[in-house]
Amino acid sequence: MPLQPKLTRFNQNVLSKYQIYNGIFMTLPFDTITKTGVLLPLFHETCKKGFEDGHNPTVIVDTFFKKYQARRSDKSKIDLLFRFIQYIERQVVLFDAIEDAAFPIVNNMDGIGTLRSLKESAAAEGKLDKLRQYLEEFKVRIVLTAHPTQFYPGTVLGIITDLTEAVRENDLLRINDLLAQLGKTPFFKHEKPTPYDEAVSLIWYLENVFYESFGKIYDYIQQNIFDGKHIDNDIINIGFWPGGDRDGNPFVTPEITVKVATRLHETIIKNYHKDVRKLKRKLTFQGVEERISYIETELYKKVLHEKSSLTLNDLISELKAIRQIIIDQHQSLYVTEVTSLLNKIHLFGFHFSSLDIRQDSRVHHSIFTSMVDSMIANGSKDIPSNYHDLTEAEQVNVLSEVKGTVDLSLIKDEKTLKALNTIKALKSIQETNGELAANRYIISNNQTTLNVMQLFAMLKVVAFNDKLTVDIGPLFETITDLENAHRVMEDLYTNTAYAKHLKSRGNKQTIMLGFSDGTKDGGYLMANWAIYKAKERLTAISRKYDVTVIFFDGRGGPPARGGGKTHNFYASLGPTIEDKEVQLTIQGQTISSNFGTLDSSQYNLEQLISSGIYNSLSDTDLRMLPENRVVMDNLANLSYQAYVDFKNHPKFISYLEHMSTLKYYAKTNIGSRPSKRGKAEGLVFEDLRAIPFVGSWSQLKQNVPGFFGVGTALKHYEDSGEFEKAQKLFKTSSFFRTLIENSMMSLSKSFFDLTKYMSDDPEYGAFWNVIHTEYLTTKRLILKLTGYTDLMEEEPAGKASIKVRESIVLPLLTIQQYALKQIQELEKADVKDAELIAVYEKLVTRSLFGNINASRNSA
Repeated sequence: MPLQPKLTRFNQNVLSKYQIYNGIFMTLPFDTITKTGVLLPLFHETCKKGFEDGHNPTVIVDTFFKKYQARRSDKSKIDLLFRFIQYIERQVVLFDAIEDAAFPIVNNMDGIGTLRSLKESAAAEGKLDKLRQYLEEFKVRIVLTAHPTQFYPGTVLGIITDLTEAVRENDLLRINDLLAQLGKTPFFKHEKPTPYDEAVSLIWYLENVFYESFGKIYDYIQQNIFDGKHIDNDIINIGFWPGGDRDGNPFVTPEITVKVATRLHETIIKNYHKDVRKLKRKLTFQGVEERISYIETELYKKVLHEKSSLTLNDLISELKAIRQIIIDQHQSLYVTEVTSLLNKIHLFGFHFSSLDIRQDSRVHHSIFTSMVDSMIANGSKDIPSNYHDLTEAEQVNVLSEVKGTVDLSLIKDEKTLKALNTIKALKSIQETNGELAANRYIISNNQTTLNVMQLFAMLKVVAFNDKLTVDIGPLFETITDLENAHRVMEDLYTNTAYAKHLKSRGNKQTIMLGFSDGTKDGGYLMANWAIYKAKERLTAISRKYDVTVIFFDGRGGPPARGGGKTHNFYASLGPTIEDKEVQLTIQGQTISSNFGTLDSSQYNLEQLISSGIYNSLSDTDLRMLPENRVVMDNLANLSYQAYVDFKNHPKFISYLEHMSTLKYYAKTNIGSRPSKRGKAEGLVFEDLRAIPFVGSWSQLKQNVPGFFGVGTALKHYEDSGEFEKAQKLFKTSSFFRTLIENSMMSLSKSFFDLTKYMSDDPEYGAFWNVIHTEYLTTKRLILKLTGYTDLMEEEPAGKASIKVRESIVLPLLTIQQYALKQIQELEKADVKDAELIAVYEKLVTRSLFGNINASRNSA
């Protein structure tokens, strides 16, 4: 039977099921659910028709109450709006679960971009040996971050998992119970999570999803591409930031870092123990039973924190011996299961995931200065007394040769001591869980060679001395820093001490390139193009000094933060960009939406592996044509200028502060990190974190960071009669095509009718019109550029999913804007009703959740 079109599969297996199960949810025998379920469709229809007729959210809400609920008191009206929000949140959960259940049906699990497809095309082209050779070196690392965009508490994530399973099995009774449970389970967190809480919630994915999906992928590669032979390379591994990332998060302490590493260790041991217990039931043969029992007993001791002599090497050698006995004496019965467990141990060791440490260069500078002051004051001979008077180049020379050990008992400053103890914690984690448990330190906002050498020196004098088993990864974020990155790296490559360190690390250098602050700083096109060019320059300079550069992308979730169709980006890079490894951050609801189930995790990981390998197997030269580079440069610069002018608009900051949900992010209790960097009372652009920044535009349904400046840049080519140059770029550059396709996603999730009322605002009307005009220009010219009649024309299933999700949250967005408008009016009163303002503020805060969850990758 031929495979139906993807849109048909989506409509049959997602949309139809959602309509059926939503009908069940509406009729559950609970007072609040039944009454809300009856009224919500009426409110939804009022919103839809109201926006079509050009009404504002206040008129829409008032119309609804006048028409259907005229007898309600003001308090009762607000109570109903809260219930609508709670109900819509649960509709989003229901849709998520149904879409997750249908994932392997809607997506072709053996189609383009999967490992099976990669293997078959390599075999057909006689490139299997080349594929094997590449897989012996190539790696993919996804790094889970604690960035606060996951609005579902753990209890709700558990319901989604169970509901997905019940929907997949069409178990109506269980679905009914789970919908009832969902109706009664609170979504709101009354307290902010600690960094350890964040780590525990993400470890759930490691334990329940990645452990299985990584193992399955590795087993497939070994059995089907390497014909069952052992592969030294792990190919896929996982990184972890919660508990290690202290950039802007004062609540991450050295103790928490160690506690998270311990939890990771305990979790992987539990998973091994669970698998060994299953094996023990099967391996009941002579010469094997006693050995598997021994392993099970020793692992159980570790689970109970009792003393065990079992090391990682012991576990591997014992399982290998068992496997050999099975092959030699028992006709290889259950040998596949033993090999599969050995593969998981190969992938996860005793650490499960590699914990990264991250801190801002400005914080390091302050800490380092404090440490040096203390050393000088105490007469240390390890640092010259005139250190602060030296030039930057002279300071770098001093730090290159620094010896000795700093005495932490002499340091009185608490912040300095906390930071230096983090380095000690890093060393202790390596000693207990192995080097791979924590062997990378990221310097965010890295600007200079000195930034790197300060950390290099601190690592050595605090804990590591002459044997530095830590990779230092500078993170270049702003447009200026990206342009200067290759000069910084050349300084480091030509520094004798740093070059010696790199040699001891296999001549590999990790460099992180940030999208979040790059987009906030320079706009969508410029941020992406600046990173592309920085990668080319960094590749060239690294190859010149015989260093393999590993690019670690801070891709985030939405297109505005480098997300979107991520694997398309990696498949679009040419030979001028090093691609031996693909490393990227995954965060918040992007973890649950792209990797939350075994099917979606396996599929998206395979897409990443294939996209990284595709370039090396393909005979197509993907490097950008010289004439295309000129056009791309011009578009980026024109877009950048438009974005900078927009950012410098006198109303830019106050619009976000007064007309968006920006200040409400801090009240959602979804992340342990403060919502802005600085301590200034007012809002300062530099202090804005990327997530609340991008998320606030998303809540307004004005996805500015994903499109602003694109239309202006394209219009320049249209006005000058050279639009065919932009069209040629789109047709011949995979990189530019991917950029435009992801920008279309941002445009598709925009809905300006929601905030059209702002165009008449005496203070912000002109500014709103600037955004709206750019939106219309960008949409019109992207359609002209692509030749499409509709946005996302070539992704009908993705477009359909967005349409359903946006429809579900339309009433919620209306309520949010209504509440924001009420707050504005109440703030203008001579005597402010603080109690009523607080109620409406709570309404705004509660409305954030469903919208972000429905958008899946909007912050």
